[in-house]
Amino acid sequence: MKELLKKCLVEFIGTFFLVFTIGCASFPNSSNGFPPMAIGFVLMVMIYAGGHVSGGHYNPAVSLAAAIRGALSWKDFIPYMISQFIGGVIAACLVKYIVAIPPYASETSYSMMPMIICEFLFTFALCYTVLHTATSEDTKGNSYYGFAIGSVVFVGLLTTVGTCYGAFNPAVALGIFTMGITKAKLILATLLTNFVAGAVAAGAYKITSND
Repeated sequence: MKELLKKCLVEFIGTFFLVFTIGCASFPNSSNGFPPMAIGFVLMVMIYAGGHVSGGHYNPAVSLAAAIRGALSWKDFIPYMISQFIGGVIAACLVKYIVAIPPYASETSYSMMPMIICEFLFTFALCYTVLHTATSEDTKGNSYYGFAIGSVVFVGLLTTVGTCYGAFNPAVALGIFTMGITKAKLILATLLTNFVAGAVAAGAYKITSND
């Protein structure tokens, strides 16, 4: 139990800083920020900081993929997911307190099917990369896994701007909703798409891995 609590705390911290960075970088008081780099880099840093303790998921879709792959026990999956969601919501509440979020994003900002496609593709790419670089015996002990994972998010955000929320993560999707950026319909679709993509990525890993 003590070991699980330690892992869940690491997952909480990493998800908190990911969502906090997303909120603060995406809605600055000036237009000088570059959110994709900030978001990709904070994910990379948190993965290097906590990956040796919990695996550095910070994403319920990644945890689902890891559980299907066998890199995370199913009994730990729910505590991981709860820790990630709580971290994301608390970070979002703090963002709302310190950052002026303009009311330009609405539930009709994105077309449903293009949004689902983009969220699926890059959540798949993220989970697939995590499994191959951070859980595979073929790449065990490598030093680049955090950079590879953070780069997927960086590229995903640059590629899908204006098409979807760029969550690629159910905890981020819930954080976006908590910030009041949009209503429930598109966020629910985003969240479900992220989970489905994580499961499909785990299946693709099992087919392509040498483990």
